[in-house]
Amino acid sequence: MKDQVNPDILISAVQARAVNVPLDPPLRTSVGVISTSPLVLIDLQASDGSVGHATLFTYTPAALEATRQMVVSLGEGLNGQPLAPFEIDRLLSQRLRLLGRTGIAQMACAGIDMAAWDALAVARNLPLVELLGGRRRPIAAYDSHGMDGVELGVERAGRAMAQGFGAIKTKVGYATLAEDLRVVRALRQAMGPDAQLLVDYNQGLSVPEAIRRIHALEGEGISWVEEPTLQDDYAGHARIREQVRLPIQMGENWCGPGEMTKALEAGACDLVMPDAMKIGGVTGWLRAAALAQARGLPMSSHIFQEVSVHLLAVTPTCHLLERMDLAGPVLEESLSFENGTAIAPQRPGTGIAWNEDAVRRFEVKAH
Repeated sequence: MKDQVNPDILISAVQARAVNVPLDPPLRTSVGVISTSPLVLIDLQASDGSVGHATLFTYTPAALEATRQMVVSLGEGLNGQPLAPFEIDRLLSQRLRLLGRTGIAQMACAGIDMAAWDALAVARNLPLVELLGGRRRPIAAYDSHGMDGVELGVERAGRAMAQGFGAIKTKVGYATLAEDLRVVRALRQAMGPDAQLLVDYNQGLSVPEAIRRIHALEGEGISWVEEPTLQDDYAGHARIREQVRLPIQMGENWCGPGEMTKALEAGACDLVMPDAMKIGGVTGWLRAAALAQARGLPMSSHIFQEVSVHLLAVTPTCHLLERMDLAGPVLEESLSFENGTAIAPQRPGTGIAWNEDAVRRFEVKAH
C-alpha cells in the first residue's frame, strides 16, 4: 500500500541551458589553451517545488549544444520518476546499456545525478553534506594555476600565499626540461619552503620523457606529479611510478568507477583525484571514495568546487579540494575560501544558485 504520509517526491522536469563565460587569465596547458568556460547549467524540478542545480564543463564550446541536448533528452525519460538518485542512476545505466555510458552520455548522466541530489537535499532542507551523513567542516584546498611562466606564476603564487593557501598547483610541460625547472624553482622561492607545490603535465609527455623529467624534479620539493603521460595508459603510468620517487596523481579523466578500478589494479598512481562530472556525479563519487578507502589512497577533487566541497567532507581519505572557479561568473555566490580552506555552505543543497542576469549575458542559443 502506498505511503500516504510521505508520498514520493517526483521529478517534474529537467531543463538545461548553455553558457560560455570568459576565463581570466586563460588556462594554459601543455596541450593547448582554454580561454573560456563552456558550461551546461541544469535545473531539475521536483513535484514538491524543490529545484536542483548542477553544472557541466564541456572543455570546448563545440560540445556545448550536444551535451545540453543529451541532458534534456535523458531528462525527459525521467519525468514522473521518484526523486531517488540511486534509482535514477540505475535507470540511466539501463537506458544507455547498448550505446555505452561514456563521453557526453556519461557527462549528462552525472549532471542529472548532481542536480537530483541537490534537489533532494533542498527538499529535506539540508546541505548536501549533511544529507550524505557528514558534517560541514573545513576542507584544505590548493589554488590551481595554469602554465603561467615565471612572471605571472610568481605573481599568482604570492597572491595565493597571502590568502592562506598551503598548496598551489602549476601546469608544466614546457618545451624543455630547463624551462620546467626554471618555473618550478621560481615558484618554490616565492612560496617558501613549507607550502606544497603540485605539478600537472596534462598528459603531455611520453613515458621515457616523463621519467627523465620527474627524476629532475625530485630535488625540488614537489608533492605530486599529475598525469605525466596519456591518461588511459595505465601501464605507462605504472612504469613511471615504478621508476620515480615522487607521488603520481591521476583520476580527472576516469569515466566512472570502472575506469578507476582498472587504473588502480594496474598500479598507475599513488594518489587519486576524480572529477565529479566524469566519475558519475555524487553517486559515482561515493563509489570512487569507497575504492580509494579500500586501498588507502588519498583522494582529492578536480574542478567542480561547489559540489566537491560537500563530497570531500564525506570521503574517508579526503586530501585536497581544487580551487578553480569556472562557474563563478554565472553564480549568485561562489564558494568562499578562508585561510586556504573551504566549508560547504549552510544553505540547503549544494548552495548553487544562478545569477540570471549573467546567464542571459553569456547564454549560447541553439542554432
